[in-house]
Amino acid sequence: MEEIIVEKLKEIEKQNHVKILFAVESGSRAWGFESAGSDYDVRFIYIHSPEWYLSIDPQGLGSKKDVMEYPFGGNLDINGWEITKALRLFRKSNPTILEWLRSKPIYFQNPLFAKRLHALEIDNFNPVPTIHHYFNLAMGNYKNYFQGKEVKIKIFLYVLKSILACVWVERNGSFPPVHIQDLLLVLDDEQIKREMEQLIKQKRSGENMVCIHDYQNAHDFINAKFLSIRQSLFIQKAELHNSTSQLDQLFRDTLSVVWCLKQG
Repeated sequence: MEEIIVEKLKEIEKQNHVKILFAVESGSRAWGFESAGSDYDVRFIYIHSPEWYLSIDPQGLGSKKDVMEYPFGGNLDINGWEITKALRLFRKSNPTILEWLRSKPIYFQNPLFAKRLHALEIDNFNPVPTIHHYFNLAMGNYKNYFQGKEVKIKIFLYVLKSILACVWVERNGSFPPVHIQDLLLVLDDEQIKREMEQLIKQKRSGENMVCIHDYQNAHDFINAKFLSIRQSLFIQKAELHNSTSQLDQLFRDTLSVVWCLKQG
């Protein structure tokens, strides 16, 4: 499948006259609880030619879209963000971009772009928007799907993963791992950990639904963390680092290198 994905990415480059800078797997296959039939959710960052940027219309308006979406059918979905959109979101410490930077497998990456973006994250990361992001994900899925006696396993794991991501940030002050097995390290309760490992096992085996009552410890953990995380968010303020000049320079350097522009 990886060869097919790489070929599709090359087709996207050719059809749109762009260069892909970074392409990774996202979703359940990156998070560690995929089943045999899970989709391949490929996400990428791309850059246009200099001519595309040297025009009077700004990116994101009219025909100058800043996203690409390719639902190829079957179980393959490929979406991409234009570099300036991605860097503006990175400047806000956007968790989606930060997850992409940690996701595997990596289908392609431009060494210059990836290395410098990773380096900028050290000063740019802010825990508050990250906690807000994962808390809202967990709360939204919980309110929408935990209404009966049964729930989809993947939704149960989505909620648990998001809650554990919040706990990780609160405890370590760093962006959480993408893979769910790594997030289990923040669990102090062995019973909850065993229930999560059982859910992961069932999801990977292809099972779809579980009875919430059978995982009461994990369910109680979710509700308890909703209360504590909500309380902590009231007293936290986001203080974003101004990385605009560094990100501007990264964009210019990437544009020059990727399209072999002469400098000086």
